Amino acid sequence: MGHATLPPLLPFPARQVNLPTPAIVSQAGVRRLPRLGLLLFCAAYVMAGFVGRAPWKRVDITSFGYMLELAHGHGAWLRPGLLGESAYFDALLPYWLGAGVIRLTPAGIDPFLAVRMLFMGLLALTLLAVWFGIYYLARTPQAQPVSFAFGGEARPSDYARALADGGLLAFVACLGLAQSAHEVGPGLVQLCASALLLYALAALPYHVFGPILAGVLGMVGLTLSGAPVLAVAFGLLGALIHARRGTEWAEQARQGLEYEQHPEELARVQRSRWYWVAGLLLLAVGCAVTSTLLDLWRWRLQPLSAQWVPWRNLLRTYLWFTWPPWPFAIWTLWRWRQMWRHQVLSRHIALPLAVIVLCTISQVISERSDTILVMSLPSYAALAAFALPTFRRSAGAFIDWFSLMFFTFAGVMLWYLWSAMLTGHPAGLAAGIDRKLSGYVPGFLWLPFLAGLGVTLGWVALARWRTRRLPPAIWKSMILPSGGVVLCWALAMTIWLPPLDFARSYVPMVQEIQRVMQQATPLPNHRESGNIAGCAQEYGLDDAQITALQYHARLTVTRDRSSTCRWLMVGEGSMPILAHALPIAPWKMLGIARRPTDPAEAIYVFVRR
Repeated sequence: MGHATLPPLLPFPARQVNLPTPAIVSQAGVRRLPRLGLLLFCAAYVMAGFVGRAPWKRVDITSFGYMLELAHGHGAWLRPGLLGESAYFDALLPYWLGAGVIRLTPAGIDPFLAVRMLFMGLLALTLLAVWFGIYYLARTPQAQPVSFAFGGEARPSDYARALADGGLLAFVACLGLAQSAHEVGPGLVQLCASALLLYALAALPYHVFGPILAGVLGMVGLTLSGAPVLAVAFGLLGALIHARRGTEWAEQARQGLEYEQHPEELARVQRSRWYWVAGLLLLAVGCAVTSTLLDLWRWRLQPLSAQWVPWRNLLRTYLWFTWPPWPFAIWTLWRWRQMWRHQVLSRHIALPLAVIVLCTISQVISERSDTILVMSLPSYAALAAFALPTFRRSAGAFIDWFSLMFFTFAGVMLWYLWSAMLTGHPAGLAAGIDRKLSGYVPGFLWLPFLAGLGVTLGWVALARWRTRRLPPAIWKSMILPSGGVVLCWALAMTIWLPPLDFARSYVPMVQEIQRVMQQATPLPNHRESGNIAGCAQEYGLDDAQITALQYHARLTVTRDRSSTCRWLMVGEGSMPILAHALPIAPWKMLGIARRPTDPAEAIYVFVRR
């Protein structure tokens, strides 16, 4: 995420244009954020949540199950799923990528670890695309700071780099990003695709190959990851913006730059604008045709509710999911409002705002899906970045001290609760935690403790560094909010990871199933009379439970009613109708295995008589 060298925007001199910009930034205000610190910061965020855990309930383990099925050759690549049924999440690309990695993984290596490494790379690519997307948006002429009478204003490249640093920090600080970006499933692929599209549309006036490649990957990624409608909408949106505003050269021409001395250059610029528009339209049509051929269209429209409660819940989800960038985004729209009065809505405002509006409309008229909100987070971060050069010193100080107090208190509480869980003191607090984690036996683990301690010491060092009297920098207001989010997330994924893994994975439930199965001893370890010891029929299990049995218990699960499997696994909701669906006489119930943190989820274990 270092300095990007750009060719000059114009091949000939041009006169300065006074733009209605609220940004007043000197060269001293765009000093470089230490690159090593930024890279370590991003690496810590990417790794936390992917390392040291089992597949978690719903999206994580279900998507992993589809990948395993494809990798083992048991499913159709155009119709991923489990045991002959289509996948719960309408997507292709995430399962293709995961299955391909599993096939390439050497024997002896955990396939889930290999898949997590792949998705860690996707998250890293997302962060890179967000940084460069904001960088090129900040290079637009209308985004530049006010020119000083005697010079000293920020250089465009340094200004763009500082805004990109601040925007990346705002992106990492999003509360809704933490879990969604660390799950193995379509959500992260869609997020990565939306970030690539943001970069492509922002960088088109400056480069050719990179934006085209990113645009194709982003559009195809959205189409094949369960969001073909949004893929086509993004393509049409990009074409509309470029048809309206054109490239940066065309924008400057409309602002009165002296193209009249170079009419051939102006003609070439205008032609290039329409080349981009035609390319984006063609790409949108290609995505629509691909979706039709592969039967990827899934319309989940729902009528607008006349009740207040659904709207209240949606608003509540929206506010916490996009916190803290959304207040900064609103501030950006307010401070840059002078452009609207001059009928000059630059791409650095228009592009992310249009994406946010598109995602919001999709969220309102379709089924409530957090993945739609996730796709809007890069645009929220972009808008938040352009609020940074408009802050007064008092506003920056308020953000710093609020973040310092809030996240320090949150970190202390996480350590305090962890200590209570381990030591049993205070007794009331420890009892409350024990009730939430019924069946979990706490234990001290050195590695998570040392990792959590290192993160905490890093927060202390960051807070001391930020609160010192340092030269001004426009990205400084985002340091503590993003660092605080990383602190809390990293503590949750280190010292709190064992209990969270216990609560959210299927490992305890599978262990209970194995304990129940041991009652039917001796367990055959070979084929006897047509019975297969590692085979189990299922009835009424969902995809997550089936994957848990296959991955954790190493059972071969089947829906074939004529099979001679030794075991029968029945879901909680199917027990009342079991006698009407299967001949129950050949089976004997051994016991019930429940998830400790969700007793309503249970699997009934039967053995063949």
